[in-house]
Amino acid sequence: MLPWKRVLRPLTALLLTATVALVPAAAVQAAESPDSGWNNYSCKPSTAHPRPVVLVHGTLGNSVDNWLGLAPYLKNRGYCVFSLDYGQLPGVPFFHGLGPVDKSAEQLKTFVDKVLTETGATETDLVGHSQGGMMPRYYVKFLGGAAKVKALVGIAPSNHGTDLGGLTHLLPYFPGAGDLLTTATPALADQIAGSAFLAKLNAGGDTVPGVSYTVLATKYDEVVTPYRSQFLSGSGVRNVLLQDLCPLDLSEHVSIGLFSRIAFHEVANALDPARATPTTCASAVS
Repeated sequence: MLPWKRVLRPLTALLLTATVALVPAAAVQAAESPDSGWNNYSCKPSTAHPRPVVLVHGTLGNSVDNWLGLAPYLKNRGYCVFSLDYGQLPGVPFFHGLGPVDKSAEQLKTFVDKVLTETGATETDLVGHSQGGMMPRYYVKFLGGAAKVKALVGIAPSNHGTDLGGLTHLLPYFPGAGDLLTTATPALADQIAGSAFLAKLNAGGDTVPGVSYTVLATKYDEVVTPYRSQFLSGSGVRNVLLQDLCPLDLSEHVSIGLFSRIAFHEVANALDPARATPTTCASAVS
């Protein structure tokens, strides 16, 4: 086996776990259907929830599979919920979020504009998992999103990149491996700690005035490591470690976005802080 393949294989395997935990056949079929239970453009935001919520999937995710838990959770609480596919590569169905992150942010901009136009709202809230929690920060900071986004909630976001448990430090020892990663899957390269993309994103501060930021992390994250690299600094930031709320929550990178009702409850709190209630282990059954 060529040396660079020894590096890229674990890199790819770990990033695959970020979203693809054995995609069920039903979910794949749902991804082909225009009616996934949300993305209803006839939905009009209520007085209680005046901003539509846009869900932004993670690397190798899609607009359905990533949100089979959270989208119904929010929809059942009276939110207008929407989700998009972004970062598609030619010939790669279902598994998206692989294109250059700045170009994906442009796709998010277009989608948010559509949601606002269709719903009649003036602002939206964004909730994203992994890359989907980090990429909207580019939209907010560089593409005019600050005027259209009230709250950004990142679930295990790659805000300052990942070292994949130290594996990315080996890339310089394998000539060509980094270039291959950048060419084949640009979003993976953009999310490596120290990348040029992340240097641009985080230069001058993590946040933009007027937007509230919430980061939900788990200490068991095996993909965006170290997990504290997910946290943001600046005004309007709330960094939350799930295990501080419920030590029994063993969620790792995949399940915090797909299944954790502790995380879901905190998302709801972030979207409606005036009606927030304490998140405890009991929130898992609420």
